[in-house]
Amino acid sequence: MTVRRLSAGLVAAALFTPGLAACNSNGTSTAGSTASPTVSASGAPSPSGSPVAGDAKQALLDSTKEISNGNFRFTLAGAGSTAEGQVHQPSQSAAMKIAIGGPSSDLAMKLDVIHFKPDSWVKLELTGPTADSLPAVKQLNLGKYQHLDQTRIKGNRSLGFDFEKVDPAGSAVLTQGITEVRSTGTGTYAGTIDVTKAAEAGSLNAATIAALGTQAKTVPFTAKVDPQGRLSELVLQLPAAGQTAAQEIRMTYSDYGAATAAQKPPANQVVEAPAELYSLFN
Repeated sequence: MTVRRLSAGLVAAALFTPGLAACNSNGTSTAGSTASPTVSASGAPSPSGSPVAGDAKQALLDSTKEISNGNFRFTLAGAGSTAEGQVHQPSQSAAMKIAIGGPSSDLAMKLDVIHFKPDSWVKLELTGPTADSLPAVKQLNLGKYQHLDQTRIKGNRSLGFDFEKVDPAGSAVLTQGITEVRSTGTGTYAGTIDVTKAAEAGSLNAATIAALGTQAKTVPFTAKVDPQGRLSELVLQLPAAGQTAAQEIRMTYSDYGAATAAQKPPANQVVEAPAELYSLFN
């Protein structure tokens, strides 16, 4: 197996770029578990004619506006994979740690990525029996931060970062796809969402969306906003599709306006990235 073929199976399964897969769950959805009134995407009352207090969809659309200011911390979770980090637009910096797979996996990946415009670095760790069998892994598991050539990662959502689009999960795009929503309490919502544009948002890969078929149009979700009306949690409950079990994707946002600048790696911990690294992600 080549490094390129290896990456196709690992990175293409990613929910988050770089690399977060959707997680297994029991498939139980909280959508429909409450008698709260429902509104369509247009804000119309539910078929029962129950009055709706406010526009729940507009509240969720508005909840993502603060994200665009680029000063927050975030987490993403799924399928034994996690990501966490911070975005700090004032300093044009971001940092994130991603883990795909675990100790029992045939192949597991950890990424420690730092962006401090115009530079980017990544520390990579590949483990597991499959990784051990690849000669190229020796050039990748260096235990140091590998400085990235920006001309070679331009447009690469796995290694690059667009400070014009600072939300790793694209929640603004996702909330625009809401097809039904209701308030379930103070600052909490539930409904369905069309995730067919989630690949564009960076939240799901195209293969996962395609496997859902028509179910992609009505994926159950729950959401929470903080006391200031800012999105604090968004959870997608993907239904089972084919051989794929039901999956949950959870993203959270916190520390709005209080994140800090990323820290550049020490010079003695930096090497230039080898060709094998770019091959892995391209």
